[in-house]
Formats: sequence, C-alpha cells, structure tokens
Amino acid sequence: MSPSSREELERALDGIEASYSEPLAINNLDSAALPNRREVIAAYENIAPLIYLGYYATSRIERGSLRERLSRHAYAAFDTLAEQIRRAVSYEEHAGHSRHPEDFATNATLELFHKLPALREALNEDAVAAYENDPAAKSLEEVIFSYPTLKAITAHRVAHVLYELNVPMIPRIISEHAHSQTGIDIHPGAQIGRRFFIDHGTGIVIGETTEIGSDVRLYQGVTLGALSGKRGGSSRNGVQKRHPTIGDRVTIYAGATILGGQTIVGSDSVIGGNVWLVDSVLPGTKLFGRAREEQSDRQEVG
Repeated sequence: MSPSSREELERALDGIEASYSEPLAINNLDSAALPNRREVIAAYENIAPLIYLGYYATSRIERGSLRERLSRHAYAAFDTLAEQIRRAVSYEEHAGHSRHPEDFATNATLELFHKLPALREALNEDAVAAYENDPAAKSLEEVIFSYPTLKAITAHRVAHVLYELNVPMIPRIISEHAHSQTGIDIHPGAQIGRRFFIDHGTGIVIGETTEIGSDVRLYQGVTLGALSGKRGGSSRNGVQKRHPTIGDRVTIYAGATILGGQTIVGSDSVIGGNVWLVDSVLPGTKLFGRAREEQSDRQEVG
C-alpha cells in the first residue's frame, strides 16, 4: 500500500470509529459476545454427516469403524454448538432474560443429539417421498446428494428442534444458511409433518407459525405467509398464529400464495398455480384461478 493510500485509509477509519460514538442499534460494543455465524454453520455441517454418514464418507464404512466415524463428527459438533448456544443465551441474559447459559447450552445440545435418531427416521421418509414424487429422480442417492429440497428440510428439522427448546438465534442462523444455499426460506418455528416434498423449491417461503400436515407437496414460488395488519388467530407458545395451516395430503402448485393465521387448507385439497388465498377451504377442495372470487361465498373453516 502506498503512503498516500494508507493516509486515506486512516482518514476513512477515523470516520468509521467516530460512527461508533453515535447511538446506533448495530454498535453492540457493550453486550456479551454474540454467536459466531461461521462457527454455528461449522457445527451444523458436522451434524449433517451424523444423519447421512454414508453419503459424506469418502470410503466404505465398516461396521467396526462406524462408532469412531460418528464420534468424530459428534464431538466436533457438540463443543462448537454448545459454545454458540451459550453465547446466544448469555446475550439474552444481557438483555434481561435469566437462564444459566452454560447449563442451558449443554442440556439443549444433548437434547438435540438424543433426537437425531428420530430426525433420521423423518428425513428418511422425506428423501423417499422426494424420490417417489419426482419422476425425474433416477435414484434415492441422487435425491440425497443433489436435491435442494432435502438440504433445506434437513436444516429445518434440526433448527426446529432447537427452536422448540427455546434456543435463541442459533435456529435462525441454521435456517438462513440453508436459505442462502437453496433459495428455500423455512422459518425454524414452522411445524412440518412427515413425508414432506418440495419440487424445485426456488422462492418458497414458509412462515414461523405455519403448520403443515403429512404427505404435503409444494412447488416452486409458494408462499405460506402472514397478512399485514392485525388479522390472525390464536397464540402458540406465546407467538401469535400469523401463518396458515395446511392439512394432510395437500398439493400446492407453483406461485400460489396462502396468507393468514386463520386460513386453513383442508386435507386432500389441491391449490392451483398462482392462486391468492386468504380464506379457508374445506377438505377435498380443488381450487384454480381467481381464488378470492371463487371463494367469496364459502364459509371459513375453523
């Protein structure tokens, strides 16, 4: 760097330093250390192989070495994740909450690891559903290796466990990491049933209080969102129900938008592409075109 450039950079740094004297919410100098996004992602990337170890290995895994291979990822993930949860909880304590950060972090991380066998069962069903519902899929291996839908759902199911344990910040970091990789935006608070399939996936948005049943299929560009204003239903875990409820065996085609905490799509329904829906529909409904007009005289469910 030339002397003149260094001098210019120092003047720029003067301005940056001075900006920290302003009352900006993004300063954060006096708070507890926040979680490190890269460390959270590193922990998650050691959790994913615990779910799909055979797909992450570079060589055949013998039964005799399985425990050692699992332990390698588990211990690396555990220490890193527990530390990042501790930081997140410490920051909440700084903001006025009262939990013992180290104990909470250890217990939450252990609880996640105890739930991994059940998550593996659910994700196995998700992978099989993707293979069975997509005629273009040549093999289950292709689905697991390459489909963004499974990457997004895996991250969601891990993040949702942490969300349900009231872990701050970390679930959202994991879900937004998957969002940035796949274009699929699933809030970690969303409740999603078994055998969930997203085809293509780009542009899908699933909000925090969305409830989705089992055997549901979504196509690209679907939004399960909130209405602006005060419209909404009951509270779940202290969070207002702002997003729709989707029953079992529902198919929602590309570009459909379904909004509102009181909006229920009954089981076995089909919602066509580009439908705009803010009213409930009965089970077995097939809805295409201008949903708002077609449903104007239909009584809301629930």
